[in-house]
Amino acid sequence: METERLIMRRWRDEDRDPFAAMNADAEVMEHFPALLSREQSDSFVDRIEEGFEAHGYGLWALEVRESGAFIGFTGLVLQTFEAPFTPAVEVGWRLAKVAWGHGYAIEAARRAVRYGFEEAGLDEIVSMTTVRNTRSRKVMERLGMTRDIADDFYFPGIAEDNPLRPHVLYRLKRGQALGPR
Repeated sequence: METERLIMRRWRDEDRDPFAAMNADAEVMEHFPALLSREQSDSFVDRIEEGFEAHGYGLWALEVRESGAFIGFTGLVLQTFEAPFTPAVEVGWRLAKVAWGHGYAIEAARRAVRYGFEEAGLDEIVSMTTVRNTRSRKVMERLGMTRDIADDFYFPGIAEDNPLRPHVLYRLKRGQALGPR
């Protein structure tokens, strides 16, 4: 898939090194409970690829069209952890620091959402993050997603005293207008 500035594609072996570097970067992983080791990062890529095989969609590797640089991922993932709203398909993203502030997350997320509704036939797409992640929350709002405070939840498996545990949930239903660019 393509956007104006990005190529959204399946993963390649050469993506693993820069992806592992992203997952070991404390700033990139600020809103996650832990950094990922190389083994954990590679395992994550393997699970992403398994998701494509199982569902026909997944977390696409992002490549800047102009330079060919790998900058992270954006896409759709089936979430099945225990929560009142699961199972649900989530639109999510993770970008390298060099890609921040260029509008790549919203550009790719808009394309992923369109794919989810138009090609995968989904009726609803959610997105979630820790309460503190204001950058991702702004992307969700720019997508036209809405939040009902009653849907906010504590992410399972994160310690009760961890400030990353409280999460917000945003939703977008089929037919609901995408937010402006």
